[in-house]
Amino acid sequence: MTLFDAITTPLPRRLREGLDRIAAAMRADEWGVAEEAGLTPTQLHALTFIAGRGEAGMRLRAVAEHLGVTQPTATDSIAALARKGLVTKLADPADKRAIAIRVTPAGCDVVRAIGLAMTSAERALETLTPQEQQTLLDLVIKTIRALQKAEAIPPQRLCVSCRHFRPHAHADAELPHHCALVDAAFGGRHLRLDCPEHDPAPPAESEAAWSLFAHHDAHQAGA
Repeated sequence: MTLFDAITTPLPRRLREGLDRIAAAMRADEWGVAEEAGLTPTQLHALTFIAGRGEAGMRLRAVAEHLGVTQPTATDSIAALARKGLVTKLADPADKRAIAIRVTPAGCDVVRAIGLAMTSAERALETLTPQEQQTLLDLVIKTIRALQKAEAIPPQRLCVSCRHFRPHAHADAELPHHCALVDAAFGGRHLRLDCPEHDPAPPAESEAAWSLFAHHDAHQAGA
């Protein structure tokens, strides 16, 4: 052990502190983007989440769980979005007794406009090299998965947990993975954090795919 090992706070804690500072900048970005759209950040998150779920819409409970807020808070946000004409409430096709929340055409227009906004966080990330960006994406995916496994966040629609994901199915270093849904090879830079076509793999299949994905990447990093 060196002197600095004794006087330095643990590395995970310093990483958390750094991520806290990045998150603060991202929250400021979110307020700016939300205000431009006449929304609060919670309303913005709810709108983009529901829009990403397609025509089927989402139930209120699922929205609250994804946002990490109480159902009353989610209810208030959805009510505000409905007053603005950005979402509508209709019978859930899977259960006529339940209500599904769907994004209106006006809401879709807002989501598209939001997607075009360039934030300070994105500009900072663009200063990383393409390889650094891909490495960071891998680390973000691993961290999200760990949080999900710990039930600290709700299930996420990650490529690596999808039944269509085939890790390292190809010898091509640029496009090693395979998506069985579209029957096409893709690279690590294409891995999604929230795929609309995500279909959760059974636990055993998900663990096997993750083991192959993570161990191969660890081997490559150590080579």
